Amino acid sequence: MMLFMSQVRCTLRLASRDDAPLLAELVNYAGEGLPLYYWGKKAGPNETAWDVGRRRVTRETYQYTTMIEHNGNAAGCLIAYENGSSPTPIPSGLPAIFVPIRELQSLAPNTWYVNVLAILPRFRGVGLGTRLLAYADETASGRGNRGLSLIVSDANRGARRLYDRCGYQEVASRPMVKEGWPNEGQNWLLLIKVLG
Repeated sequence: MMLFMSQVRCTLRLASRDDAPLLAELVNYAGEGLPLYYWGKKAGPNETAWDVGRRRVTRETYQYTTMIEHNGNAAGCLIAYENGSSPTPIPSGLPAIFVPIRELQSLAPNTWYVNVLAILPRFRGVGLGTRLLAYADETASGRGNRGLSLIVSDANRGARRLYDRCGYQEVASRPMVKEGWPNEGQNWLLLIKVLG
């Protein structure tokens, strides 16, 4: 049975430390497996990639995260922040796999950067991603940003359809550097939505 947005009960809230296991999963969904691949490279003895991911989101991510709940169940998240007015230099030690992403991010100054938008698979298709993007629009507008930006794989057709429906347009691309990370995409795409 198809549910329309008016029938879906969703609420937004700030993430807490207790959300760390779910956040690691959502960050990995949004990154199409790249986070888990990278966390695996950072794992120490007797540690899994998921251990690294949960530790990182507990330390770094949760305080910048908006969770969306569907009928009382945590279903997804939005992590977004200000992309400054001038590009920051790419650190010399940044792993090559992340360089194209940082290059694209630097092409979207003064935007509200949607770093992570993810919905658990069982909650997809009922409008939660659209609701989170609307919240990102409201936040960006309230902060005086000229628009919003995000980066997505050219192979992520579902996400690209969502972003297209919500007014994002492709403005640049960079070839992916995979270093063994399995992904069918070939390019990272920078999408921007200009606020009117």
